[in-house]
Amino acid sequence: MDLLDNYKKAWKNQPEEESKFSTVEIYKLAQSRSSSIVKWIFIIGILEFVILNSMYFFVDMDEAYDEYKKLGLENFVYYSQILAYLIIFYFLIMFYKNYQKISTSDSTKLLMKKILKTRKTVRNYMLFNLGYMALLLIIVSVANINLNIDDLSRKQILLIVLLTLVVTIVALAILWLFYQLLYGFLLRKLNRNYKELAKLDGNL
Repeated sequence: MDLLDNYKKAWKNQPEEESKFSTVEIYKLAQSRSSSIVKWIFIIGILEFVILNSMYFFVDMDEAYDEYKKLGLENFVYYSQILAYLIIFYFLIMFYKNYQKISTSDSTKLLMKKILKTRKTVRNYMLFNLGYMALLLIIVSVANINLNIDDLSRKQILLIVLLTLVVTIVALAILWLFYQLLYGFLLRKLNRNYKELAKLDGNL
């Protein structure tokens, strides 16, 4: 049982005047915990961006772009990466703004609203990354088939399509599990804070 649960038990057994004081304490504790969780979401987002982009130092990007050029995808990859970076920066800014807003919320209802918004932002961030990865894998596969279509039989094309689907599903599953480890735990704790605040708000 954590500190918030202990506060709630003590609060329920107090006289009315003291109970009002404890309500403020419980709210402040929930706000502090929520603020800390959202701060970690922002920090993890920054670390994820830095670590994933540092992998470019260990990959021969010239060779990769040569392959994209053969497939006729150099422009698509270039502009889609720029767009992806802009969208990721947007989400990181939103993570930071959510942290600021939760830290300065001055009412239970407002804090609950900010918690819901934070959860939605994180889920949209995860869905964007999953969708972007799926789009890249599918487009590269289609371009590869189109490039070699004269040399491929129907069975080979079907095999490539099936293989692409399997690889896409496995890659998305791995990325989803990765995000569940990174963000899922924090979102569950944030959801617990939301439920505690909803109970508290119902007793005000």
